[in-house]
Amino acid sequence: MLLPAWCDQTLGDFLRAVLLGADEKLGSDSVVLNVAPYMDAFECLVLVSGRNDRHVRTLAEEIERYVMERLDVKPMRVEGWDSGQWIALDYGFSIVHVFDVETRDFYDLEHLWSAADTFRPPQRVTIA
Repeated sequence: MLLPAWCDQTLGDFLRAVLLGADEKLGSDSVVLNVAPYMDAFECLVLVSGRNDRHVRTLAEEIERYVMERLDVKPMRVEGWDSGQWIALDYGFSIVHVFDVETRDFYDLEHLWSAADTFRPPQRVTIA
């Protein structure tokens, strides 16, 4: 998978693992927002949508598993597991947000971070 020029090797490896994990469980509308120019706390946000609370939890589990298997990295913190509407996996340098469609539309993080460069992978991710 070709990633944008603003990704270094470490971030690229992380994003590949996240996007492949999301793709494996049929996550939709994945997008990566490069927020590094606007804040020091983290480099990017990854947004992924699921159909319902069960699908959101499954996506979060698969993303976490893929990142652990490929990079031996666990999230520092996980929030939102109980409701399953919005699960945030905080990896320190990046936060992965897995939403149900309604919650993603309501919070509209893409609009909030509209100045950030975005990367939308192909719907079915392949390893390059």
